[in-house]
Amino acid sequence: MLLDADVTQYVAIAGAALGLAGLGVGAGAGWRLRRLRRAYAGVARDVSAGDLLGAVSRTSDDVGSLRGEVAGMRVELSAAREDLADAIRHVAVVRYDAFDDMGGRLSFSAAMLDDSGDGLVFTSIHARSETRSYAKGIKAARCELPLSPEEEQAIGYAYRATPGQRGARRAGKQPSA
Repeated sequence: MLLDADVTQYVAIAGAALGLAGLGVGAGAGWRLRRLRRAYAGVARDVSAGDLLGAVSRTSDDVGSLRGEVAGMRVELSAAREDLADAIRHVAVVRYDAFDDMGGRLSFSAAMLDDSGDGLVFTSIHARSETRSYAKGIKAARCELPLSPEEEQAIGYAYRATPGQRGARRAGKQPSA
């Protein structure tokens, strides 16, 4: 019994398709086997004389010690954050001409505050014949002593600014870095 030529072509095409599919499955299996061998080589590196359970136990112990170290680091990070909150890290300087007959903006007020608004404001007023400097304590961005407008402005800039932020404030006097 002879097969028709059309049937033979279909059988040949189906055989070729199955062969290609088999090659694809074989290539995928080979690729997965290589990945599995690499993963096993990583585990087997620590295995001596086939002691796979010992390697798993050591790895588990290592993971446990790492978890303890991470917990310790979290405690240290929390303490560092608390210390950083008390650090003076909000700073602003406002330069100005204290007197109409003076130029060059040689007078300044500088505010230095921590995260809660506590710190100092320094003011230096430059005149032709003398320079005077003042320091005032600041608590929660407020002062018990009267503040000049420039001192208030410096405190406002410092209290509102986050570290590293350069404000684009365009009203009135500008802070200078």
